[in-house]
Amino acid sequence: MTITMQNFALTWTDLDGTPRASAVAYDRKTADQRRDELVTAKASDIEIVPVRPGQLPTPKA
Repeated sequence: MTITMQNFALTWTDLDGTPRASAVAYDRKTADQRRDELVTAKASDIEIVPVRPGQLPTPKA
């Protein structure tokens, strides 16, 4: 049986309106913690997205 870990990344919009995306992938627990940090920083449009190894999301346009 092969166990694969699911990775997650985040996309969000900064307070100044700049679209951003994670430069690293996280496990689910760490992605949730990062989302909480972004909420505290008043970021908007925060999404946690599943990614495959070696893949990262692009910022929303």
